[in-house]
Amino acid sequence: MNRLVATVLTPFVIAVLLGSGQLSAADPRRFEFEEPHMGTVFRIVFYDTDKDDAITTATAAFKRVRELEAVMSDYSPSSEVMKLCVANDRDPGKAFAVSDDLARVLGHALGTSKLSDGAFDVTVGPLSKLWREARKAKTMPGEEQRTAALARVGWQNVELDREKKTVRLKLPGMRLDFGGIGKGFAADEVLSMLKKKGRSQALVAAAGDITVGDPPPGKDGWVIDIEPIGKGKPTKAVKLANAAVSTSGDLFQFVEIGGVRYSHLLDPKTGLGLTGFRRATVIAPTGWQADSLTKVVSLLPSAEAVKRIERIEKAAMYLVVKENADAKKVATASSRFSSFVAEK
Repeated sequence: MNRLVATVLTPFVIAVLLGSGQLSAADPRRFEFEEPHMGTVFRIVFYDTDKDDAITTATAAFKRVRELEAVMSDYSPSSEVMKLCVANDRDPGKAFAVSDDLARVLGHALGTSKLSDGAFDVTVGPLSKLWREARKAKTMPGEEQRTAALARVGWQNVELDREKKTVRLKLPGMRLDFGGIGKGFAADEVLSMLKKKGRSQALVAAAGDITVGDPPPGKDGWVIDIEPIGKGKPTKAVKLANAAVSTSGDLFQFVEIGGVRYSHLLDPKTGLGLTGFRRATVIAPTGWQADSLTKVVSLLPSAEAVKRIERIEKAAMYLVVKENADAKKVATASSRFSSFVAEK
């Protein structure tokens, strides 16, 4: 069983956060909980007046994450999405009934796929599987393998009926991959649960995917550092309330083959991992938007990425590109990004 870890800040630190000198029994305290899920660590932060109530709330929140992992995981053959894909292999083109969770996250994913003209593609699963094997073996996928995988990629081959909650995959061998949107979606769902339980001053983080609610007591926002490319301390931070931020890059997830560095971020049109160094940060109203849009920003040319982000209300981006180890870093920001920057 996963162990819940609760951390309560000392009264002195709480007094500083609240901007007051004394605390009463009714003053909210900051609690932090962590559990491993979806290949990373989920961290939940919120304010409560009672430790036992906080633990009960966090337990329910992590239960919700496990439910979503059982829906979206492409690593588990027993997940709902994998069962859907295997069923489609047996009966291609049939409309299959799906859960509300799967219908909603798929709807979001298809929306981003359309918005980005396929730069983000929820059907990239065959390529993801191919490159996982390539990273393990440290060998380039064969041309025939890549061509075969690409033939099964294409978000236009997915039909979702939101009212009936059915999904039809038009081709056998298709694989849905929520790796580029699932953690942000899960963070949204947990934050929604916390708000319904009266814990609106909250933060949910799944590695680089962070969704926040109302600001902490006495503050006007949550201050979140943006990780830099390479070593060193973060030089930028953003301040958010009731929004989300996602940072995606290839600092750790990559493979070097034949002297070329290939990212885990895959181009659905070529079937190849990105080369060079890229670190994309996107701010958006929801976690699923921020999560999926970081992949769009990473894959598109910088100027085109800015255009796409500018079309989305309350969204902003900051992209740092380093074409190779010897090149200079080039930063690009959308017009709204500066309004979120916090002082360091």
